[in-house]
Formats: sequence, C-alpha cells, structure tokens
Amino acid sequence: MSQGSMNRIYLQFQQAEPNKTANSTETATQATEAVLNPQLGPVGKVLRDLGIPFPEALGALITFAGTVVGLYMIGQLIVLPFIDRVLDRRGLDQHAQRPLKRLSKGLLLLIIIAIAFGFAGYGNLLTSLATIGAAATLAIGFALQETIKNFVSGIFIYTDRPFRIGEWIEWSSYAGIVEDIGLRVTRVRTFDNELLPVPNSVLTSDVIKNPMAKEQLRITFEFGIGYEDDIQQATDILYQEAKNHSEILDSPEPTIRMSENALADSYVGLVSRIWISNPNRAKFLRIRSEYVSRVKARFDENEIDIPYPQRELSGEFSILEDREKIEPTQSD
Repeated sequence: MSQGSMNRIYLQFQQAEPNKTANSTETATQATEAVLNPQLGPVGKVLRDLGIPFPEALGALITFAGTVVGLYMIGQLIVLPFIDRVLDRRGLDQHAQRPLKRLSKGLLLLIIIAIAFGFAGYGNLLTSLATIGAAATLAIGFALQETIKNFVSGIFIYTDRPFRIGEWIEWSSYAGIVEDIGLRVTRVRTFDNELLPVPNSVLTSDVIKNPMAKEQLRITFEFGIGYEDDIQQATDILYQEAKNHSEILDSPEPTIRMSENALADSYVGLVSRIWISNPNRAKFLRIRSEYVSRVKARFDENEIDIPYPQRELSGEFSILEDREKIEPTQSD
C-alpha cells in the first residue's frame, strides 16, 4: 500500500472519531433537554391556566404518576391474572410458575413506564433512551452471552417441560433427582447426595432421559443359563416370577425372549422385559432386585446354572528338573 493511501485512511479515521464523539454528546444533550423541557400536555395547560408556576414540569410529573398508577392497576386486575391462567393451562406447578411470573411483572413494569413517559410528553426522552439502551444492550449482550443463553434455555425448559421438580433424569454420565429449576441453572441431587448446579444450556443441548415422564416404565434384565439347561423351563420360571410379583403389571404383559447375543461364549442369554407403574428411582431398584433374587432362587431349586465367564486351556506342559549335582566345596 502506498504512503498516500495510508495517509488518506488515517485522515478518515481521525475525522470519524470526532463525529462519533459528537453523536454521543448530541444524544446526551437531547436527553437532558427532553427532561428539562417536556411537552406541554393537557394537565400542564390546566395548571398554566390556573397560574401555577412550572406548568410543563408539574403537568408532566402528574401525568406520568397517574398513568403509572392507572396502568399498574389494569395490569394487576387483567394482565397478570390472564398470565396466571395461561401458566395453569400449561400444567406448570407453582414452583415453576414463580420465576416466569416475576419475569412477566418486570416486563409489564417496563411497558408501563414507557407508556407513561409518552403520555407525560417525554417522547423525545424515550427516543434518546432507546438509542443509549441499544448501545448498552449490545455491549451487555457480548459480555453476558453465556448467562443470556442459560436464561433463554431456562425459559425453554419451563415451556417444553422435559422434566419436573422431583423427577429422576439422566444425561451424559450423570443422573439424579431435580431439586430446583431456575432461569440460569437447574439443581440436581445425585444418588450419592451430591448437589449439581447444571447450566440450563447444557440440559437443552444434550439428550435427557426421563424415566418418570410416563406413568409406566419397562425394566429389562438379561439372564444367562448354561448350555446344558432347559431353555423352555428357564423361560417359564422367568415368566411365572414376573406374574407372581404384585407390583409388576399384567398389562403390558411380561415378555421373555432370547437376547441379541443369545449364544454367548459361556451361556445362553434370555432377556426378561417387565413393566411397573408410577416409577421412581427407589421403586425401580427395589422391584428389579426382588425379581432377580426370586428368579435366582427358582433357578437354584431347579438346578439351572447361571454360568460365569470361563476359559479352557489345552495343550501340554512339563516341568524341567535341574539334573546337575551341586558338589559342596571343601575349604582347606
């Protein structure tokens, strides 16, 4: 690049900086003038006719306060109850509704203030504040993009409801009970009694398994029997013990099938699939343990073997004896 081109770019940059500073100063000046010199509204005209000093400022203040109070009462009587009904129709519990209600009240208050500024004759002030707010929003957005992402993900969790408080969820290599759902993090208590504050963006971007999402849950367990054992007899035992358990459902009916790797190295695989109602972690573990224990006892009674992995070695080996005779040494 030539020296002349570089000089022109430098001059343009030098000219742009004063312009940028001038625009910022002009915006601040406009905001100050809008505050000090509001537009004369109906209330201000009445005060001016009555000879009250500073009719513009007092009229704007009275109009602003009256508008805020009036709109706030309308919001309390109409808007917020309507939001409550919408949240109730979505099936959200009270704990989940609380942060959404706080967010709704905050947005309602901002809207009321903006409308009140307009009625009070501060329209120019709103324009100036909007310009300043846009620049501030951009800067804050870059600085808090992770927090904003978690905030938006929290709203998605509230609306999509992939899980609720008190439910057992699993994701990645973690599992636990949901204790609290916030707008930034979700707190999960693991089964080792460890508290995990999980960013909401992690839960919305990952695959979540919720075994308690439905009223029924299937338990799958694979049993292995020996190659010499009777497959039909083992299948009957698995089915009978499922039917005999009071908390295992008859509908859907228990099913017993050969596993995908049925003829394994040391056993024949049989997969039992049973269903339970109103599942939770404790119930899931208890019923599975009871069922497996009863099946094991029946297998022992009927001499059905549950083999463990084993290897057979074949070949020959020999022990070499040291045939050399060690002569004791004689000392002179």
